[in-house]
Amino acid sequence: MQGAQLRHQPPAPTGRKPVPRGASRMVAKEPMSARLPKANFAFIKSLFWPVLLVALGFGTYEGAQRLLPYADRPISKIAVQGDLSYISQQAVQQRIAPFVAASFFTIDLAGMRTELEQMPWIAHAEVRRVWPDQVVIRLEEQLPVARWGDESLLNNQGQAFTPRELANYEHLPQLFGPQRAQQKVMQQYQVLSQMLRPLGFSIARLELRDRGSWFLTTGAGSAGPGIELLLGRGNQVEKMRRFIAIYDKTLKEQITNIARIDLRYANGLAVGWREPVAPTTAQPAVAKN
Repeated sequence: MQGAQLRHQPPAPTGRKPVPRGASRMVAKEPMSARLPKANFAFIKSLFWPVLLVALGFGTYEGAQRLLPYADRPISKIAVQGDLSYISQQAVQQRIAPFVAASFFTIDLAGMRTELEQMPWIAHAEVRRVWPDQVVIRLEEQLPVARWGDESLLNNQGQAFTPRELANYEHLPQLFGPQRAQQKVMQQYQVLSQMLRPLGFSIARLELRDRGSWFLTTGAGSAGPGIELLLGRGNQVEKMRRFIAIYDKTLKEQITNIARIDLRYANGLAVGWREPVAPTTAQPAVAKN
C-alpha cells in the first residue's frame, strides 16, 4: 500500500502582493487642516440678522431725526368738506383754532376730531393729514327727525342732541320717554308712522311713560283733525292693525267728531267723541247817535 502523498498547492493570486511577515504598514499622515478644530459659523449666522436689523433701525431713526426739522412744516391750509346746512365754515374754523398752531407731524388729529364732534350739529368728523402742510376735515351733520321733549332733537339713529335754537323745528313730531329709551321711542315712532301714513295720518306726539304705556296723537291733515290713540302696554302693532281695520269700516265717516280712541281693550276699542261746539250768538248792533 502506497502512502498518501500530500501536495502543497500555492494560494490563488489575489492581485495584491502579500505583506511580508514582520513588516509594518505605512499610514499616510492627515493634513494639518484636518487635525485643527473647524470654526462654528452657525452662531455667527444666527446673530447676523438681528444685528443688521438693529443697525438699520438705528440708522433710520437717526436719519428721521435729522430730516424731521426740514419735513415738519407748519399747517398752512385746513379744508372743510361736507354738506353743511346747520353750521358754518366760520364756526368750524373757530372751534379748531387752538390746534392749527401745531406743525404737520405734531398736530393732534384725535383731539381735533373730539372737539368737532362736541359741536351739537356734527354727528361724525373725519380728520386726516395731506402732505406737505394741509389738514382735510370731512363733516357729517345731524339729521333731525323729531323733537325729544322740550329741549332736544333726535337724529335718525335715535340719539338726542341739543342745539341752541329749537324755534325752527316746531314742525317736527315730539317724542317723550325715559332718557334711556331714546332709540326705543324712535323705532316705535318709525313703525307706527309707516302704518298710519296710508290712512292720511301723521304722528304729532308719541309718549312712552314710566310704566310702559304708549300714547299717540295724530296731526291734523287730510284725514281730519288730530285724534289721540291710547295704546297702553304691549302689542302696539296689533292694536294699531285693529284700529286700521275698524277705521276703514266704521270710523272713517265720523273721524271729524272723534277726539280719542282707547285701544287698551283685548278685543275692541272705545271711542271718545268731541264735544259739540256751541254756536256763537250774534250780538245786537248798538246804534250810535
